[in-house]
Amino acid sequence: MVTVDRFGSGTEGSQRGGAPEHAASAEKRFDFSGGELCLDFCNTLNGSRARPKELLLAYPDLVSWARQAGIVGDFEARALVETAHQHPTESTKALFHAKALREAIFRLFSNSIDGAAPEPADLAILNVTLGRALSHRRLSITHQGFAWEWRRDDEALDTMLWPVVQSAADLLVSPKASRVRRCGGTDCDWLFMDMSRNQSRRWCDMSGCGNRAKARRYYARKKTGR
Repeated sequence: MVTVDRFGSGTEGSQRGGAPEHAASAEKRFDFSGGELCLDFCNTLNGSRARPKELLLAYPDLVSWARQAGIVGDFEARALVETAHQHPTESTKALFHAKALREAIFRLFSNSIDGAAPEPADLAILNVTLGRALSHRRLSITHQGFAWEWRRDDEALDTMLWPVVQSAADLLVSPKASRVRRCGGTDCDWLFMDMSRNQSRRWCDMSGCGNRAKARRYYARKKTGR
């Protein structure tokens, strides 16, 4: 999994794929098996686009995903939720934009997988968000030298989207873009990086979609044999 440079707040943080130990047990848990941050974000819509199961039902879900992804720490997450509570209209807009960006990113990669041209509207959504994100990018100095970080903005409810859109743009122009796959499972179109040697991976998760596909093939053969 790739790492994510965090917002420069100097507060405690979490690592990708794992929530802090004191997180509420009832908190929604997200999957981070896509291999790239932008693909993990696309996979916050479960099932398929034909039969979707939305995981980002409210703004706190978006914040929870960002914290579990390692984009924001506990302090930033609490501040974002509090700001959203004080500005419900703005938080609703931020969630709506997050979903629109997610679907634009999904279609850009999905069209690339299918060999289709990108939709100009999807590219426009990506570029507009990218422009806003890059205005918050800055260099900082660490013990190891210079490093990129995101300038924190307590009033910006879309901060978690900035690393996502940067990840999408970087991957789209990278040779690794040819390794992006869409799950071949029934009712699943999760995106993932195929890092297998012969680039033949078909499922987002062999223990889930892969096993179900194997079971369907087995019962189909058994039925045919009868």
